Amino acid sequence: QVQLVESGGGSVQAGGSLRLSCAVSGFPISPYFMGWFRQAPGKEREAVAGMYTNGVYADSVKGRFTISRDNAKNTLYLQMNSLKPEDTAMYYCARMLTGPWNSTSSYNYWGQGTQVTVSS
Repeated sequence: QVQLVESGGGSVQAGGSLRLSCAVSGFPISPYFMGWFRQAPGKEREAVAGMYTNGVYADSVKGRFTISRDNAKNTLYLQMNSLKPEDTAMYYCARMLTGPWNSTSSYNYWGQGTQVTVSS
């Protein structure tokens, strides 16, 4: 069955870095646009980054986060540098079905998330 399993979250101080991974099983990621989203308590889920061959980014993370993929390992990554307290959220990876890259409704498979907490 389809599974997307995020890992790599944790607690870091502001200015620190984390690398998130999303290990996928049940389908090959190579033909698909894949995305990262995040959701902070009391807020809506928002797009962070997405890619097929080239990455696209939310303005809030541009220049700090880098999305990448290893099709051979069927894994999606998100390198997060210069982390800020406002980056604190649950981070999710997802597979796009169709639609705008930054809309949650464009994605049809989701992982369970990994928590990122950034302290000041």
